[in-house]
Amino acid sequence: QVQLVESGGGLVQAGGSLRLSCAASGRTFSVYYMGWFRQAPGKEREFVAAMNWNGGSTYYADSVKGRFTISRDNAKNTVNLQMNSLKPADTAVYYCAASYRGAQKSVTTSYDYWGQGTQVTVSS
Repeated sequence: QVQLVESGGGLVQAGGSLRLSCAASGRTFSVYYMGWFRQAPGKEREFVAAMNWNGGSTYYADSVKGRFTISRDNAKNTVNLQMNSLKPADTAVYYCAASYRGAQKSVTTSYDYWGQGTQVTVSS
């Protein structure tokens, strides 16, 4: 199993930045890729970004491309999401997820483990 713990959420004004972190532990050697999703009140959980666990390829939703950056800190075994130029529409609970499979990265059912989520609120 893999345990995921997110941190770094909070309240920020529009145009500001936040950095989310996801600490991974357990059978991380079997992880194929990691992803970030978000869920706003009354909406479905949606894909934000993903990257291969061994580094290299990254993937982004069109709505965050150019503003968000996903990266991995090997020393700390974390996956980070740097969020810049935040908008009120980015307000949501953000979830980190891990996948053992090479399936479609933007689909929630491709992921095997999820963190508890961290709240991001962007005020106008």
